[in-house]
Amino acid sequence: MRRRDFLAGLGGAAALGASPAGLRAQQASMPVIGFLNSATPATYRTALVRFREGLQETGFIEGQSVKVEERWADNHYERLPQMAAELVRLGVSVLVANGPAVLPTKAATSTIPIVFTAGLDPIELGIVQSLSRPGGNVTGVSVLNVELVPKRFELLREVMPTISKVGLMINPANPNAASIQQASQRAANALGLQLHIIRVAGEKDLEPAFETAAQLRVQAVVIGTDPFFTSQSSRLAALSGRHSLPAIYQYRDFPAAGGLMSYSGDLDVAYRRAGTYVGRILKGATPGNLPVEQVTKLELIVNLKAAKALGVTIPPAVLARADEVIE
Repeated sequence: MRRRDFLAGLGGAAALGASPAGLRAQQASMPVIGFLNSATPATYRTALVRFREGLQETGFIEGQSVKVEERWADNHYERLPQMAAELVRLGVSVLVANGPAVLPTKAATSTIPIVFTAGLDPIELGIVQSLSRPGGNVTGVSVLNVELVPKRFELLREVMPTISKVGLMINPANPNAASIQQASQRAANALGLQLHIIRVAGEKDLEPAFETAAQLRVQAVVIGTDPFFTSQSSRLAALSGRHSLPAIYQYRDFPAAGGLMSYSGDLDVAYRRAGTYVGRILKGATPGNLPVEQVTKLELIVNLKAAKALGVTIPPAVLARADEVIE
């Protein structure tokens, strides 16, 4: 089992004995970070803690030396352009955006520095010029989404060597959907698997998606990474069990909720590094000169209870590689 320390949220009060007038003046002079996320606060609660830790590493403590203006789209991606424009109008010093929020944020400003945390390909989407020298006003941290798609297919084949049909669930609203689909098709072809694309644009599509998978007679599912899917980890795990359909997702939330497996870069590490990047920019660093970082710490999580319920036997070699085994 993996041990992880839980660190309480940082963010403090003003210095003891400060007058209300002095406190207001102090807050007015603070730099403001605009934090835009396509999902819900509950989905990214731990990631926010790590983000604040990264800020603190560079000397910034929320409420004392920096203010954070949060905006959450609650999985309604169509709200992101308006929210990004609102943060720009506030005159924030730096903007932080997750995957689906990056393009709307970039469209809203070419001058305010932007730090992203996402699994997208920033070069393919035209967000940066290169990983080493992003140029412009955008840099960030990648959690290796598309790059790890083939490995998720390989893991499914390793634990279910006789499968021939696999489903891919993607959110068509995600700017990375096309890249995920293309990488998945290449991975399926390499393994001799027939791939079926199942589009899920919202909560109302989740139950029908699994019904479609059953009608197509797919034997396992790869869930394409998307903040909406992350927010629905518990429901996805429940539907996977109800339909006896083994599935793999990117983040730990899925097997923790009863799904079979996850394999990804560590999202908490990405948000901590994003916090340090924001701190460096607040101290004068130019985002275009800060290389886009890639999270190199990868996590394989396996849920043995789910495997037993699904009739899947996890090979010893997979268990030996797992960073965490949920029993």
